[in-house]
Amino acid sequence: MENLENKEKIIQPAIMILSQYIKDMSVELPLAPQIFKDMTKTPDVKIDFGMNNQKLDDGNYEVALNVKINADIDDKKLFIVELSYAAVAALDLPEENLEPVLNIELPRLLFPFVRSIIANSIADCGLPPIMISPIDFVALYQAKKAEAEAKKTKKA
Repeated sequence: MENLENKEKIIQPAIMILSQYIKDMSVELPLAPQIFKDMTKTPDVKIDFGMNNQKLDDGNYEVALNVKINADIDDKKLFIVELSYAAVAALDLPEENLEPVLNIELPRLLFPFVRSIIANSIADCGLPPIMISPIDFVALYQAKKAEAEAKKTKKA
């Protein structure tokens, strides 16, 4: 009879989120309360999105999603929201898989939290919540790689 202890191995996940946190956040309504009387108009909303990652130590990485939202009504500032939301993840992956995981999979896991924090923060300011549309992290990653490749070609 075979020893079952030898067959049972604890399999560690290849991606493990160790912590998630708001790294930096700012919510401003610079013209409140006067701006509330203009709320009958649809605001012009601009969303800038970015992300970055860094290796912390052996197998641990920090990934941060950075969002800045500006909303104006008739060229008057309604609100400004800036959020940097990050996670520390332990990754046990082959080297060739690190870049896509850091730039696609981990941001995809963090995005729902970013979206919720922003929607709730804006609603807590007495404004209708803004729901950020889903982001295609694959397309964002591919565009970033193409831009980096174009810069290399231009330098050569």
